[in-house]
Amino acid sequence: MKTLVTAGLLAATALAGTAQAAAPAANVDAFLGADIFATPADAAAITKRCDDTIAELQRRQAELAAEKGAATVDGTLRRFDDIGNILASAGGEFTLYREVMADDARRAAGGACEVRLASEASKLSLSRPIYERLKAIPAAGVDAATQYYLKRTLGDFERAGVGLPDAQRAKAQALQDRIATLGTQFDKNIADGRKTVTADPAELDGLPADYIARHKPGADGKVVISTDTPDYTPVMTYAKSAALRERLARAYGTRAYPANDAVLRDLLNTRQELATLLGRKDYATLAVENKMLDTPAKIETLLTEMNTAARPAGERDYARKLAFHQGEHPGAKTFAFWDNSILAQQVQKRDYAYDRQEARQYFAYDNVRDGILKLTQDLFGVQIRPWKTAVWDPQVEPYEMLESPANGGKVIGRFYFDSHPHPGKYNHANAVPLRNGLAGRTVPVAALVMNMPAGDHSTGLMEHRDVETFLHEFGHLIHHIFGGQTARWAGQSGVATEWDFVEAPSQMLEEWVYDYDTLKGFAVNAKGETIPQALVEKMNKARYFDQGMGDLRQLGLSNISLRLHQGAAPADVGARTRELDAAYDLNPFPDWYQMQDAFGHLNGYSAFYYTYRWSKVIADDMFTRFHAKGLRDAATAQRYRKMVLEPGGTRPAADLVQGFLERPISLDAYRASMAKNK
Repeated sequence: MKTLVTAGLLAATALAGTAQAAAPAANVDAFLGADIFATPADAAAITKRCDDTIAELQRRQAELAAEKGAATVDGTLRRFDDIGNILASAGGEFTLYREVMADDARRAAGGACEVRLASEASKLSLSRPIYERLKAIPAAGVDAATQYYLKRTLGDFERAGVGLPDAQRAKAQALQDRIATLGTQFDKNIADGRKTVTADPAELDGLPADYIARHKPGADGKVVISTDTPDYTPVMTYAKSAALRERLARAYGTRAYPANDAVLRDLLNTRQELATLLGRKDYATLAVENKMLDTPAKIETLLTEMNTAARPAGERDYARKLAFHQGEHPGAKTFAFWDNSILAQQVQKRDYAYDRQEARQYFAYDNVRDGILKLTQDLFGVQIRPWKTAVWDPQVEPYEMLESPANGGKVIGRFYFDSHPHPGKYNHANAVPLRNGLAGRTVPVAALVMNMPAGDHSTGLMEHRDVETFLHEFGHLIHHIFGGQTARWAGQSGVATEWDFVEAPSQMLEEWVYDYDTLKGFAVNAKGETIPQALVEKMNKARYFDQGMGDLRQLGLSNISLRLHQGAAPADVGARTRELDAAYDLNPFPDWYQMQDAFGHLNGYSAFYYTYRWSKVIADDMFTRFHAKGLRDAATAQRYRKMVLEPGGTRPAADLVQGFLERPISLDAYRASMAKNK
């Protein structure tokens, strides 16, 4: 979730001559502003704000590059951190514009600014004058968190190529700019790659009644179904028509294809060229050097160990699905890719008496939202209330978080929910940090972008797994807010740990949506009846079925992410992607599937999609403390908040987890989870 905030010799040198004539540095907090998220009137307004931000960044970088006298923490490092704070905050802001604005012009303006900001970050990471100033700061006597910040910062400069000769630094800058441009185009093509299929009304047989009610036939008698998640997932899970599932799977699996194929090859090759310039074997090696698992070999070992744990469970999952499929298709040796999801829910229904649609009636969006907010209040001793502020869409819901009255009652964070789909919007779910929290200065701000059905029981029913996704993504906001309470430096605020830890707190929170005491507080049907405890017990028995196959698919995606960044792009990137997936996946992608062109993590996460699996290991391990003490144990929750979330990036993530667990991280809890599928 954090990007490298650093810069370049050419820009710094060009601007250094004007530094003495520049106006006194404006307070960075005043420049960023506390409440600027009113809807920009048009693309020009976004571009103007971008222009102002770039000018402010360039001026501050020039002043730091031209700084004279002794390098100090309070002077030099503070100036550097203010630059990083602007880069991170603006990066979140313009990412949000690209993801959620209602028209293409404003989304494009946000994306264009992301490229410009990435270029400024790259210039900073390559600035020899700024690097030398930071390196000259005496570390003796400095607090441990600041020493750690300096060490990581200097390491980021060195990995970026700050030590290269002038011409090679200029080449590195050009390559970084190219990578940013290609990444933004890749993301845009995914957003624009939305497809639709048509269906006869009879083909909707098996789908929930509210889904059918929302998909009325048009004048031609046909129903239009999109590849948006709220359309796609129910069809693949419930539609009895295999022909409809296949048509929609083909549309979904070829989004952004072939538009992104050339973009992706160019992106992979440019990254490889950068890695070679920086003296690395490949881009994967470069990308993971500052992670918890800091070499491709360590990642490969993780994938192997997780495969060993998950494969027996996955093979049991596959066998049970195939046996069910053979009941309707005698003699079948396998089942189709588009049969996988419906078979999973059918086996759960038959073998565990767990009906996802029966559970779904208890999960209306409005109630789920309120339940997740209440869980957060109960667990962490905070208060959450509506926040009166400007929003970019009438459906956006703003809130602020406060400490309890017993702890002073002050506002400690603000956030937005943009929860419902519209054309052109980012079509998955993610948390977008918008402002860093700094002790005594600013409160953290973030947005949660999702694509959930809107409303009450008539329009807003969610799958239980959507509830899980909601809480997972909200977990990132919680981490951002709690990690922004005591931070001295923006570069250590919020989710500022190693990137392959950032998913762990969110994945651990998913456990609470299987807890009856949590669910009974908000899971009610249209009649106001609370979800039965017996149904939640069935849900818990059924949850481990298909976990093995699901994790093997995730290992396949991790393999794709890692291996595509170990050398030049293959001539047929789709074929190579399918091959890498099949090394782990028991229901591999068909030969027409082109998911690589809509695999957005290949931009944002590049080689380290494995983050989700490693974070799962850590999440399962951390949860053992809650499992032992009780999911509602306030003392454990507060200890977790103080020891894991609040430190942000002030210490290595492994140290934070070990302090909480009182031992090193282990795969034992993950292995035990896989063994529960019998």
